[in-house]
Amino acid sequence: MALHLIKLCVGCDSIAELADWQRLRLKQLRAKGKRPELVHVTRMTPKRSAELLDGGSLYWVIKGHIAARQKLLAFRAVQKNGVPHCGLVYDKNLVAVSPRPRRPFQGWRYLVAADAPPDLSRSKGAGNLPEHLQRELAALGLL
Repeated sequence: MALHLIKLCVGCDSIAELADWQRLRLKQLRAKGKRPELVHVTRMTPKRSAELLDGGSLYWVIKGHIAARQKLLAFRAVQKNGVPHCGLVYDKNLVAVSPRPRRPFQGWRYLVAADAPPDLSRSKGAGNLPEHLQRELAALGLL
């Protein structure tokens, strides 16, 4: 069974905004002649990396709800101001998930597969609803 990571997406108000930011980042990397890949740098390296790379995803919490995920591809050692960090390399494909409330936390946390919300495309009828309405329905326990 896959193991996942969950991370707050601070400063982002919607999945669409996150997608726009990521597209812009990839465009900037291409313009600089660098490899166009998405990497989130974090201070701590996951100790359960083998489990995470065996089908795991990075789940994003947006506005207090688990909202989207991206498949984890690799972990890379990164130096930031002379301090070792970990680069979480993840897929460009952003998959909306059935919104689930989540309280704020620092850093990242492990998320077992049994606790991960299903992809929104697998939920009946929810995929066509606006994101704010999906969050409200999820808060009421209707999604």
